[in-house]
Amino acid sequence: MINIYEVTETNKMVEKENLDVRTITLGINLLDCASENLEEVNEKIYKKITTLAKDLVKTGEEISREIGIPIVNKRVSVTPISIIAGATDEENYVEFAKTLDKAAEELGIDFIGGFSALCQKGYTKGDEILIKSIPEALACTNKVCASVNVGSTRA
Repeated sequence: MINIYEVTETNKMVEKENLDVRTITLGINLLDCASENLEEVNEKIYKKITTLAKDLVKTGEEISREIGIPIVNKRVSVTPISIIAGATDEENYVEFAKTLDKAAEELGIDFIGGFSALCQKGYTKGDEILIKSIPEALACTNKVCASVNVGSTRA
């Protein structure tokens, strides 16, 4: 049971020590969006993200009001795009980043992760294309986050 000391201590942390929840994240599996056709893939990705995450910002704001602690960022993270885009014959993945950015803008979220490649156990053609696409993708989007996993303790 919460006692008055804990309530006072939490209030002090929020007011004086700037306690907040840094980020809430909704993870979305995009594996079923893979296709050989770029337009079809982008349409599926956009529709799935905007459908599943449509209430993320509103829910985050409701939770923040309920617990009385600010939630700074609302984020969506998707299946690494190198996996999804690897099913296409595309030689540049910037259009996928633009689709992610468009969905993020539509939702009003702060950023979207998943313009990523998982290379810790090997390197696919899709990984290579994604890595080469990162500079342009980040230059032409506002909310897309990119990453490349090149190692792990296990791998």
